[in-house]
Amino acid sequence: MLTQLTINNFAIVRHLDIELSEGMSVITGETGAGKSIAIDALGLCLGQRTEAAMLREGQERAEVCATFQLKADSPAARWLTDHELQDQDNPEECILRRLVNQDGRSKAFINNTPVSASQLKEFGQYLVHINGQHASQLLLKNDFQLQALDNFCAHNHLLEQMKTDYLNWKELQSQVKTFNQKCVENEAKKQLLQYQVNELNEFNLRPNEYQELEEEQRRLSNSEQLTQLSQSVLQILTENETVNVDSLLYRTTQHLEDLAELDTRYVDAQALLQEALIQVQEAASEIQHLSANIEEDPQVLREIEQRMNQAVQLARKHNVKPEELTQLHKQLKLELNQLVDFSESENELLAQEQQAYEKMSASATKLHQSRRQGAEKLAKQVTKSVKQLAMENAEFFINLTADYSKISVNGADNVIFNLQSNLGQSPQPLAKIASGGELSRIALAIQVLTSDKTAIPTLIFDEIDVGISGATASVVGKLLRKLGHSCQVLCVTHLPQVACNGHHHFMVEKSTVEGKTETKMTALSSQQRIKALAKLLGGQHITDSVLANAQEMLALVS
Repeated sequence: MLTQLTINNFAIVRHLDIELSEGMSVITGETGAGKSIAIDALGLCLGQRTEAAMLREGQERAEVCATFQLKADSPAARWLTDHELQDQDNPEECILRRLVNQDGRSKAFINNTPVSASQLKEFGQYLVHINGQHASQLLLKNDFQLQALDNFCAHNHLLEQMKTDYLNWKELQSQVKTFNQKCVENEAKKQLLQYQVNELNEFNLRPNEYQELEEEQRRLSNSEQLTQLSQSVLQILTENETVNVDSLLYRTTQHLEDLAELDTRYVDAQALLQEALIQVQEAASEIQHLSANIEEDPQVLREIEQRMNQAVQLARKHNVKPEELTQLHKQLKLELNQLVDFSESENELLAQEQQAYEKMSASATKLHQSRRQGAEKLAKQVTKSVKQLAMENAEFFINLTADYSKISVNGADNVIFNLQSNLGQSPQPLAKIASGGELSRIALAIQVLTSDKTAIPTLIFDEIDVGISGATASVVGKLLRKLGHSCQVLCVTHLPQVACNGHHHFMVEKSTVEGKTETKMTALSSQQRIKALAKLLGGQHITDSVLANAQEMLALVS
């Protein structure tokens, strides 16, 4: 409940400090006096947008502060606890504060802790609901009609279960979609790996084969030079008839043999040269063997070069070196074998998604049944209320249909409020048939019928009685007073029939101070209330009979 509202330098308000109580409080005043300014200022504390034009002329900053009394188990109190914004010293009280600077920027506070405007707005929905002059237009929207029906049904547990089941189903739907995409990617990867492995299988490059091919290609392509060089080496070593290494070494060893007989110190040198002679002879033998087997086959060379070219092309395709192809082949075969078969997981996930859909559908069905029962009761009670509001021939109907193909977090239901304004007419949607006055009365009736089932402690009505008068206005006043028994009601009105039903009465007056316009709001005493009502009844010329009428109106209410 709103207990205090303090306003500084907002619009034409210099300073205003209002204390509010339980029940129905009415706010009256001359046209243009600023009756709605307090409500506009309160809107700032509830997270509405700010602008520089809100500041009082010549001021640098506007400030609005609203104090609320909370019940310990209320949604507002739970929100504060969840967001760690509760005043630990006084948990049953909450203070909202909003500062607006000259540039239109603002600062927001909950219990002196800085918060964002969006947090204010989120929290404010648990504290106050403002019904403006055009609020009844919301009743033309299907989503608002559904919300009104849900408020009347008071089945929050079903709504929470529906939301939980729907979000769970959507999450599993997303998982199925992601899984299917993964399956597609897995299959594409599998096909690519299979192609690559088949290609490498067909090429069938053996370990170290490429290095061997390089060696063979080098020999074949240089066979003529190998033959020439081998013959030259053999000539030097053994085959030159004039002089060669073998004959020179042989003669040298013979001389060393004679030297060793004369001096044993030459024995070691003799042994070394004999070993060298043996090595030269073996080398010559090896060279003769190799040179005898040098191939000069162009066809074999072409085949080797062709296979090497194929290896190079495959290596480029896989961005590796040709000698790394065999290792790549093993790696690709291993990856192919390790690819998961998702068929079993797919069946399990699809089963979970189907179970979630069935559970969600069951919740939607329970919600639909609850709404259907509530719709019948609400329609009858709204019809009864609007008949009291000078709509004697009106009949109110609620058309409720379920479409599971368009299921959402709010269930599968589509709600349409229908009205039969006159006898002999068929019911039609409010958007097609209801006038502004009829909409206001229906909106008020629904608000009264649902107020005791919502957790919002403060309801504000800003001139919702526009377009009605006389006996209808009196009924509206009684309905608002009745509403004040279950929650706090603030009502801006210009009708004495409504104003007399308030438990408390505030007067808004505009004046000029030091050349500037100011507005102030004053709580009226019993005697002041009589004069205020008399002014609403008779205008500027207040007679004794008008005063007596005003006094009688108050007496009848109390």
